[in-house]
Amino acid sequence: MRVIILFITALGSIVSLYAQENAYKTLENIAYVSAPESDYQRDQCKMDIHYPSAGGKKPIILWFHGGGLTGGRKEIPSFLKEKGFVIVGVGYRFAPQVKVDDIIKDAAKAVSFIVKNADKYHGDNQQIFVSGHSAGGYLALMIALNKQYLQQENYDADKLAGIISFSGQAVTHFTARKEKGIDEKQPTIDEFAPLYWVRKDAPPIVLLSGDRELELLGRYEENAYLKRMLDIVGHPYVKLVELGGYNHDMVYPGLPVMLNEVQHLLKAKK
Repeated sequence: MRVIILFITALGSIVSLYAQENAYKTLENIAYVSAPESDYQRDQCKMDIHYPSAGGKKPIILWFHGGGLTGGRKEIPSFLKEKGFVIVGVGYRFAPQVKVDDIIKDAAKAVSFIVKNADKYHGDNQQIFVSGHSAGGYLALMIALNKQYLQQENYDADKLAGIISFSGQAVTHFTARKEKGIDEKQPTIDEFAPLYWVRKDAPPIVLLSGDRELELLGRYEENAYLKRMLDIVGHPYVKLVELGGYNHDMVYPGLPVMLNEVQHLLKAKK
């Protein structure tokens, strides 16, 4: 009987330890701008963090929501939860209250905050992936390709472990074009286009798009051009994945693809 009791006690301890090591917490509305320039920035620049409550350091995925840089709200895609990662859902300011340049700066500040505070959330700041859908994918590409934004936050964009953009714009974002009075159907490439900043030493890049016949305004073709130009300059790791049969709302079918790519990149670094 004593042996059985001891066995049950030991088993209970193991189960408890396993549950502890595999438990996750979610903290909401964490301010990531230390000295906001306005009440609006203080209200908007917040993030939610879903992280393991114990155990070693885990890779981090920052997720920027979509909404055309004019709306939306921070989110943590449920599919990404409890998969062995720290997941960060980032909020940011919108146009026309601020310029697109200011929104990209918000994204850079969010990355900088996570780099500096990763230990609090059992995160590995040497394994940071930046992702997002539509406007969020655009922000991920801009802070990775135009190094100036993260340099302003004393961080080297090349240290990012990878960028996974879900149907992000590769030409100048239509909201940035609107600021200049350019119609959204008139494509341009200037300093607010990821294509403008193509370089071979950028972090690994994965471009996800919906079906080219169902996507918004040539979104697949923009990403195909970005991939081609990255290939031409000698970028060592860029992929383009077209999700056949899906339109611009292609987040869910893209999430399993993203996790596969993240796992692949993590293994490649070992």
